[in-house]
Amino acid sequence: MKISTLMSYAHGFRGATKEVVELEKAGLDVVWVPEAYSFDAVSAMGYIAAKTERVTIASGILNIYSRTPALMAMTAAGIDEISEGRFMLGLGASGPQVIEGFHGLPYDAPVTRLREVVEICRKVWLREEKLTYDGKKYQVPLPADQGTGLGKPLKIINHPYREDIPVALATLGEKSVEMTAEIADAWLPAFYMAEGAAAVWGDALKKGAAKRDPGRPPLDIYAGGAVAIGDNLESYRDMSRPGIALYVGGMGAKEKNFYNQVFRKYGYEQEAETIQNLYLSGRKSEAEAAIPQSYLDATSLIGSEGFVRDRLASLKEHGVTSLNVSFLGTTSEERVRNCDQLRNLIEKV
Repeated sequence: MKISTLMSYAHGFRGATKEVVELEKAGLDVVWVPEAYSFDAVSAMGYIAAKTERVTIASGILNIYSRTPALMAMTAAGIDEISEGRFMLGLGASGPQVIEGFHGLPYDAPVTRLREVVEICRKVWLREEKLTYDGKKYQVPLPADQGTGLGKPLKIINHPYREDIPVALATLGEKSVEMTAEIADAWLPAFYMAEGAAAVWGDALKKGAAKRDPGRPPLDIYAGGAVAIGDNLESYRDMSRPGIALYVGGMGAKEKNFYNQVFRKYGYEQEAETIQNLYLSGRKSEAEAAIPQSYLDATSLIGSEGFVRDRLASLKEHGVTSLNVSFLGTTSEERVRNCDQLRNLIEKV
């Protein structure tokens, strides 16, 4: 199993990259570089490419609205070139709060847009012909009646380092996960609980896999949790309570909170209701306390070597092919040590 982690913004790009360099030495395989509405991810990924030697650099994630599909393809090709084939294009839809609130763009048809962006990117990288595309959301060149009429098909000037750059999709809904299983190289789900994943996403993954191009490798599924390996560390699992309460309790409208629905499908129907009611009424600490301990235990890699080894085996048994983890520790040295310990344990599973 590969080990991936999300780059932290806590110490800025340069400080975070120093830690990535050390994590790479300890066995890190993939670093996801976030963007959200902070500094752009592309600058950071170029910097990381110059400082590292082996690690895959993945956007985690670039939203599909604020860049044109062709620019997305150009960006991916550029980072793949300077990293000598170590880039993975991670895409997602983000949400209306960011897309409309920060970028000033309408948030519409996320599943359709995701599919079309991936298709356009792959046409650009292949460089077999000048780019033309007639989709529901994207038309390239722009139709004459929508602009000056001077647009003409073009081909990316440079030959991409690779003609098929891996694409990872961060999706959660049934239709988007089905599409991910059909067209993506990797899937980056949120709040993935190994023992309950089939109940939430199993059907969608099967439907998508049935339509998958047999020439593409199997879908690479990234999931895991926080990592801290050692005795008497169980209390550290509580550190995830605030984030879980925020998403399960307060993300989106009460009737349209997908994270809450996922929690219910895991079998925590009453708990999901309680967490949401408490959170929306402003009782956040009580909402955090209402998160079941069994969920925290099942979604972390915090504890003794035996516990972590068992959780790794369960993740593998339930379809996870690569780990997406966060390393706990108050210092960089502690986090790097946890990465090294995790790599050693993986080799024993």
